Amino acid sequence: MHTVTHHGRATAYRYTPGEGAPVLYVHGSGATGQVWGYQHAGVDRPAAALDLSGHGESDDVDTGPGPETLAAYADDALAVAREVEADAVVGNSLGGAVALHLLLERDHTFEAAVLCGTGAKLTVGEGLRDLLCEEFDAAVDLLHGPGMLFQDPDPEVAERSRAAMRSVGRAVTERDFLTCHAFDVRDRLGEVRMPALAITGEHDGLTPVSYHEYLAEQLPKGELAVVEGAAHLSFLERPEAWNARVGSFL
Repeated sequence: MHTVTHHGRATAYRYTPGEGAPVLYVHGSGATGQVWGYQHAGVDRPAAALDLSGHGESDDVDTGPGPETLAAYADDALAVAREVEADAVVGNSLGGAVALHLLLERDHTFEAAVLCGTGAKLTVGEGLRDLLCEEFDAAVDLLHGPGMLFQDPDPEVAERSRAAMRSVGRAVTERDFLTCHAFDVRDRLGEVRMPALAITGEHDGLTPVSYHEYLAEQLPKGELAVVEGAAHLSFLERPEAWNARVGSFL
């Protein structure tokens, strides 16, 4: 584990060396940088996967859900990007919102972006929002049902995902999802000038394929990829297919 200090807090990240310029990986709601383990080994580029504030080994922030938290998470990602000199950013779900915020609002030069299981607007259904507030275990169960985070995963992979979400805890996970719910950059996608790949699983019920079709159509240099037999966490459920497509794009 490595850390970088910024804005009075420490952000932890895992780094795997390799050939070429580094890729920054940003995880989604209720997860940590450990979720990108298959990509550290499977994409032939140096990799840095951070823990956003309040997740894993990183210090937390005292921010309310929405733009304030998104900006803090973008600060975390930018600090790591600068530390390792990353020239590409990969974001899943909430991490995709962080990536788009970086591309639109920050001055680090990225040459490419991969937007995975995400969208230009990330509406979270009222039922899930209520469960996250009132019955966290039920929310974790719902998210791990078919067509949500996974379609038909290896049981060990799914259990690691459940354990990670429980470890991050209810308060931070709810903050993550509410921050997603407030996110909307549909009117700004034309400002993203670098090549961007929108990719998800064909069974993604959280951010459907249509979200990614929209990204690919609206981003000036957008591309679309759909991973068969996978849902929201396609990079975990079908890592070989995901790594091949993303590796080729990068």
